Amino acid sequence: MSMRVTRIGDAEPFSPVGHDNVGPVRLQGGTQSPTTDFTVALSHYLPGGAANLSAQPSETVYVIVSGELVMASEGIEEALGPFDSVHFTPGTMRTVENRTNLPASMLVIRTAS
Repeated sequence: MSMRVTRIGDAEPFSPVGHDNVGPVRLQGGTQSPTTDFTVALSHYLPGGAANLSAQPSETVYVIVSGELVMASEGIEEALGPFDSVHFTPGTMRTVENRTNLPASMLVIRTAS
């Protein structure tokens, strides 16, 4: 099959370790997808939601879809808004935090590890 559509209502929810008040769903990759080289997830961060300090398991790109999220790595913090993106290399330590009073969403594109 050359085209695979995932409807948001059919996206596979999951619970990543070290994430608080974050609701991600897998859009591509994972158990219900033939995707083998990467995964794409949509993560919704409630106000105060965070991904605790951890190393990126593989090359990762985050794209903010709505709201604002603060990315921190190696002593540098960046507040990112809609359509801003950040790239992390494997092993990079990072945190993600929603410091606002509104929800925020981002795409997570990660190579398969």
